[in-house]
Amino acid sequence: MAFELTDSNFKEKVLDTEGVAVVDFWAEWCGPCRMIGPIIEEMAKDYDGKALIAKVDVDSNPEISLKYGVRSIPTVLYLKNGEIVDKQVGATSKQVLSGKLDAILS
Repeated sequence: MAFELTDSNFKEKVLDTEGVAVVDFWAEWCGPCRMIGPIIEEMAKDYDGKALIAKVDVDSNPEISLKYGVRSIPTVLYLKNGEIVDKQVGATSKQVLSGKLDAILS
């Protein structure tokens, strides 16, 4: 299952941790977010031990959403050692999301 990030644990789990994190900014009421939700969950299983796959509910965590300038959802950020290295805005396929992550991990 994708890790649930919040304004209070984002720094510890993503910024202060070495490695790759994929963070899905989403909201319950967002149709496209619900479309990629199952893909994010699949990726959490597929990349277990290789990357942190996580979700941020933008309604419950406005600080982190504002910090990263998330204006449209879903927005998926790819971070390596706390730095943004790639980004996907809008719903897309698992192939696209996994392809970006594979490129970062290789």
